[in-house]
Amino acid sequence: MAELQNVDAWLAALLANLEPAARNRMMREVAQQLRRIQQKNIQRQRNPDGSVWEPRRMTARSKKGRIRRQMFAKMRTARYLKTTASADAASVEFASKVQRIARVHHYGLRDRVTRNGPEVRYPERRLLGVNNETEVNIRDILLRWFIG
Repeated sequence: MAELQNVDAWLAALLANLEPAARNRMMREVAQQLRRIQQKNIQRQRNPDGSVWEPRRMTARSKKGRIRRQMFAKMRTARYLKTTASADAASVEFASKVQRIARVHHYGLRDRVTRNGPEVRYPERRLLGVNNETEVNIRDILLRWFIG
């Protein structure tokens, strides 16, 4: 525990050396890199830990050979996957319009397919998360800012 306090103090000293505007730019860069990684995971249809999402259910309407769009193709765009950054924090979140849909799929909750349609339990598909690759990328960005 004492080691973590020492690391915290060391990082606080490094952050204090940067001006607030520089910290803001650094956090913006971190947030943008986080969004790129999350978009790549959604495009590959994988959880942050690398496991594959459960595929869509086959229905009577699905036809053999029919080309279907990838899941969450629009949700991964910058229009819906927003970044926020301040001098103290960086985050990636879904815009308010699609937050409900993202939450239902992320946690595997129940929701209605259409307004008056049947209620369905969706499989858990982790849309956002942190893995080793994410940590390494963020560490590289921070080191580049502190060294440079």
